[in-house]
Amino acid sequence: MIIYFDNLIDIYLVPRNYDPKLHPFEVPREYQRALNAVKLDKIFSKPFIGALDGHKDVVQCLMKHPSKLSLMVSGACDGQIKVWNLATRKCVHTWLAHKSIVRSLCIPNHGNYFFSVDDSHNIKQWNLNALEDDNEDNDEPMNTLITKSAIMSMDHHHQEPLLITCGERVELWEETRVEPLRSYNWGVDTVYSVKFNPIETHICAASASDRSITLYDTRKPDPLRRVVLEMRTNALCWNPMEAFVFTAANEDHE
Repeated sequence: MIIYFDNLIDIYLVPRNYDPKLHPFEVPREYQRALNAVKLDKIFSKPFIGALDGHKDVVQCLMKHPSKLSLMVSGACDGQIKVWNLATRKCVHTWLAHKSIVRSLCIPNHGNYFFSVDDSHNIKQWNLNALEDDNEDNDEPMNTLITKSAIMSMDHHHQEPLLITCGERVELWEETRVEPLRSYNWGVDTVYSVKFNPIETHICAASASDRSITLYDTRKPDPLRRVVLEMRTNALCWNPMEAFVFTAANEDHE
């Protein structure tokens, strides 16, 4: 017996004309679909790569190495400083550096050592070249500077052995001297952030609690210029390519 199913299955042929004149919006439609697909991929993507676990308290500051891209230093509120290898996501070395909050970290361009500062007015210098040695002397700072006032932030000069700090005032230090070379004060309560210009290396900018941003030239005894914004600036960053441009992280979310 032979049974035919021609009446049970109906195949509908849909004609399609590929003439672009009949579909004038085909390219814009496909472009919009592709654009929406990319946006959805970004929305549902997972940018989290991994966590660097080891600190027992809140991490207060971070610093990258100027020449070794996989090396990063972190300072916590319990005074602990850790050096991380980002490639392996492991801690290379740990210092019980301070007895209070590590407020700021900075490193010269040669990357042989770095500086840290805490709430106890101590600026300490740490050796990065001896991380792989097990010598107990490596856990001690190379040098310590004691300031007369609290320091909120600091930065290192890009060419010379100079430090600039901010807190009650902005002060310029030489790495081995116990007294600051210059001290700047423009009648503000607290200066929160200070950064050297990477190109015009003697120029630096600082943000203060009175919503102001002040420019300084370390070769001159007085500040250069002061601008007051609508809200306070918490951090500054200079453009590494254009010496006259910097970015300010303001409390108005801009």
